[in-house]
Amino acid sequence: MKMFGLLACCLCLDSSVAQAAQAPLRINGQRLVQHLEALSEFGKNPQGGVSRVAYTDADRAGRQYVMGLMRAAGLDVSVDTAGNLVGARAGTDPALKPIVIGSHIDSVPEGGNYDGDVGSLGAIEVAQTLNENHVSSRRPLQVIIFENEEGIMLGSSAITRGADAARLNSVSQSGKSVRDGIRFLGGDPDRLTEAKRLPGSVAAYIELHIEQGAVLEQQHVQIGVVEGIVGILDCEVSVEGFANHAGTTPRNQRHDALLAAARFVDKLNQMVTSVPGQQVGTVGWIKAQPGAYNVIPGKVTLGMELRDLDARKIQDLFERIRTAADEIGRVNGTSFHFSPHALSAPALTDKHLQTLIEQSARGLGLSMQHMPSGAGHDAQEMANLGPIGMIFIPSVGGISHSPRELSRPGDIENGANVLLETVLGLDRMPEAN
Repeated sequence: MKMFGLLACCLCLDSSVAQAAQAPLRINGQRLVQHLEALSEFGKNPQGGVSRVAYTDADRAGRQYVMGLMRAAGLDVSVDTAGNLVGARAGTDPALKPIVIGSHIDSVPEGGNYDGDVGSLGAIEVAQTLNENHVSSRRPLQVIIFENEEGIMLGSSAITRGADAARLNSVSQSGKSVRDGIRFLGGDPDRLTEAKRLPGSVAAYIELHIEQGAVLEQQHVQIGVVEGIVGILDCEVSVEGFANHAGTTPRNQRHDALLAAARFVDKLNQMVTSVPGQQVGTVGWIKAQPGAYNVIPGKVTLGMELRDLDARKIQDLFERIRTAADEIGRVNGTSFHFSPHALSAPALTDKHLQTLIEQSARGLGLSMQHMPSGAGHDAQEMANLGPIGMIFIPSVGGISHSPRELSRPGDIENGANVLLETVLGLDRMPEAN
């Protein structure tokens, strides 16, 4: 109450609302949950989730529904040339940079009803709450529903970095090329550069999202204040041995590539867990050749991944793991080769926005904790344009990308109210130079 009064006095309010400014402004949780339930019908699958893959009929139909919600919230809705849905709400000072909020509504195959959807419809609900209470912000507000987040974060990356011909011509999970998919959604890939925005062009981007992990639920915490989105190093590793008869080759004459690979997987886990911090390392796939019961594997390829908020720690772990692999190879006469690795840089959230989110949660009487995001989000791309902040709510059982994905109505309402309070708090802050 006290916090809201401070925020409200710094906003431009219609006289009718100013008289009632002592009443706390809150989103309509029941309406938000109803909108989520309605959206879940687009691409609904027998497992109870959705298969609303980008560029499919279900994706396009879901976007039409969302555009209707955006217009009902008083937003001026357009589709940019990258295919993103953009809902604009004017501020009293058009010279100020916009506050951007939003997420995505496309899903993985056989996905759930909350990943992306909570942040997207939560952002629209914030706009609707401001609109129906006649609250005018100083800064313009934009709600963006990014297209094809689950595939390659195409919509957000097109805004921040553009897209080359290779990405546009790649085939998406819908079976369409990305180029054709953008057209299917109403964008124009031939004018893609028009969607691109300049660094420093937004006051901030704030994204509400489900955690997609079990930390908040296990700790009985209501709100996660995201410290950053982890960087990811992906690398294909090949182990060269010698294929030979499994029955006639003595133990001391074997150059078993799979045995060396197994030792490598175990060593990777040991090294990652021996260092303080929240870094993780995974071998997500493995293939042995020639792949017969009676042949010692002569070659193994596997996919290794490292994630952490600190790019230097990722690189240091990678170098140490390579050194350990060479030692493993010497033990049984095999050799390790690491393909050129791809590293996506971590995206740290803005410290001031972290504080603002924390204050918003505490002002609402909600418990909170700071935490990293182990998954990628559109916020990672939007960090190229300005400060970013992320708000997490609990995921039941830590389950995501599954029809069993679930966040409870009360948690969804809490998250949207924190988003609302954060937007209000950010709007009263002076414009940065």
